[in-house]
Amino acid sequence: MSARHLLAIGDLGREGIERILARAESFAEVAGRPIKKVPTLRGRTVINLFMEPSTRTQSSFELAAKRLSADVVTVKAQGSSVEKGESFKDTVLTLSAYDPSAIVVRAPHAGAAALVARWSRASVVNAGDGKHEHPTQALLDLFTLRRRLGRLDGLSVWIVGDVAHSRVARSGIVALRTMGCEVTVCGPPTLVPRAIAELGCSVRYDLAGIERADVIYALRVQRERIAGIVAPSLREYVERWQIDGRRLRPGQVVMHPGPVNRGVELASEVCDSPQSLIVDQVEAGVAVRMAVLYELLAGAGGDGARLSAGREQEAPQPA
Repeated sequence: MSARHLLAIGDLGREGIERILARAESFAEVAGRPIKKVPTLRGRTVINLFMEPSTRTQSSFELAAKRLSADVVTVKAQGSSVEKGESFKDTVLTLSAYDPSAIVVRAPHAGAAALVARWSRASVVNAGDGKHEHPTQALLDLFTLRRRLGRLDGLSVWIVGDVAHSRVARSGIVALRTMGCEVTVCGPPTLVPRAIAELGCSVRYDLAGIERADVIYALRVQRERIAGIVAPSLREYVERWQIDGRRLRPGQVVMHPGPVNRGVELASEVCDSPQSLIVDQVEAGVAVRMAVLYELLAGAGGDGARLSAGREQEAPQPA
């Protein structure tokens, strides 16, 4: 049986996304039970290979696999043989020798997840590869939005902030457009790449018109990149692009992938507002990632349903 993977949100199509969201609804019910487990993946092993720091993604994938009754192993760069000079490929080959059913990988290089899919017989889930993609974040965002607003088709979504360095933005634009949303990206000119419009979104460099949005999705300002000629100062960013109580109208909802820089991309009163879906997004992560693992490893026919539309991907070598 060939490996089945979730490497990019664009491989799913609307049908694949709908299937995962429906499955996630059923798993969300499990979270309300006294015993939050189902036996679906009993006897299977899921390895989380996290070469970058993570709180939400790592912990939710661990919980998702455990609630499906899988055996879970988490490997981080810190404390692993990578620190001793072992190559990424040799690390993957070593972990693959334990015959995992799935490897969930986060890495700083675009294309890293696709490389793991080449090197291992396991199913591979991309949990974030460089500035490239973060497909399960996009899925949990869709799940959260539809639960709160009751629909996705026709929603106006503004994605605001550091788009240039955001894998969340790239996966999110594709996913939202696939589900019928109108997407606008907005931020400082130095942090909004010109090519982003090729994904089918509108581009703006100021917040004029944001009052017409149904959803405001703030991206983390990567402080290490906001310096000198690369971007405006942090003070200028706050003045021109921060979402605060004055810019948030009744009826709008606010999202953020986390971690939030309070007082930078979002004012504290917005983070704590009833209009904020940030906690809802975190809660959705477990159910959605349970659904992804289920579809990969135990879907249609019992042998696993292929999430990808079948396109073979070229995997660029990590820089």
